[in-house]
Amino acid sequence: MTSLEPLIKSIKACAYLEGDFITRAGKPTHYYIDKYLFSTNPATLSPLVESLLTLLPPSETYDRLAAPELGAVPIAAVLSVAVGKPFVIVKKESKGYGTQKLVEGYYQDGDRVVVIEDILTTGGAALRACEVIQSLGMRVTQVVGVIDREEGAISNLESKGFKTQALISRTQLMACTL
Repeated sequence: MTSLEPLIKSIKACAYLEGDFITRAGKPTHYYIDKYLFSTNPATLSPLVESLLTLLPPSETYDRLAAPELGAVPIAAVLSVAVGKPFVIVKKESKGYGTQKLVEGYYQDGDRVVVIEDILTTGGAALRACEVIQSLGMRVTQVVGVIDREEGAISNLESKGFKTQALISRTQLMACTL
């Protein structure tokens, strides 16, 4: 048994669904990992954050965390508390009211940021978040995902210069028996 096996079993038990679905990237799939079912469940979220801590770079090499809205936000919030660093939320679009910002939370030009993502499929949401962060003068030091569906996300992000890793692969998730 690997050290991640209990976490993988927990995620698979509560969030792995079979059927006909469409991914965020618009692709049909026969399985879906409902991130809200594991990211809002303290029994899964707590060990998930403990495991994600092992993927973060040394504390002195980054200033804050970031999460694309909405699925990765609970994970980034709990991780933020665990590491004692602030986080920002990268919105999908600017709202037509209030500050109309694309990034919510305090940040400064030159901040070094670790982007947290829930499910990596093609990397589209994470890539967009990285681009928004960079457009505001911050620097992305790493992208950390919870689950890599092994559909090109890591290579897509790395081809754009973003060091990327995931905690759990599709292969590990599928190999897990309940």
